Amino acid sequence: MHFNVYAQTELGGMLANGQGIAKDEIEAVKWYRKAAERGFAGAQVKLGAMYAIGSGIEKNQVEAVKWFRKAAEQGNAPAQYILGTMYSDGEGVE
Repeated sequence: MHFNVYAQTELGGMLANGQGIAKDEIEAVKWYRKAAERGFAGAQVKLGAMYAIGSGIEKNQVEAVKWFRKAAEQGNAPAQYILGTMYSDGEGVE
């Protein structure tokens, strides 16, 4: 995995939270997606969360599950927990 996925995820977080830069959730989603599509579990969790709550992007539980699952399959414990909760609550899954 290339180092810049960490930087992309960090920039996404700074934008999402307005840390040292103007808050811009739409731009945060773009940076999270760049790292998530390259397979970085940390960014996949963040992107899943953005979809789950509709922050910077239209709320979409099915997409949230997709990204949480990708991270969970890599052993990411927070993603595994969230995914389990979504299954338990029937959010984004049948």
